[in-house]
Amino acid sequence: MIREILAAALIGLGAVCCVLSVFGVYKFDYVLTRIHAAAVIDTLGTLLIFAGLIVLRGLGWAAAKIVLILLFQWVTGPVSTHRISRVEVMTNPDYEQHCEVKR
Repeated sequence: MIREILAAALIGLGAVCCVLSVFGVYKFDYVLTRIHAAAVIDTLGTLLIFAGLIVLRGLGWAAAKIVLILLFQWVTGPVSTHRISRVEVMTNPDYEQHCEVKR
């Protein structure tokens, strides 16, 4: 009973984080701030959801597979976010206007 309650709380918190990430994407105007809002909160949401699944399923092969999926997402998420931001910086001629720190 306690395991199900803890798992439901973790999965629920993860889902709330993912929904808040969507609101952050629509709130900000510039691409780089949108990417930042999506990437940071989405990472936390994924961690909480997978932690809830591990608590619900228990330690074993399923938990090991979930941890591997989580590690894969944590490696590929920042790489794809970085590539998207580099394309924005290289192709947007008005990039300097959106930066707070001028060079």
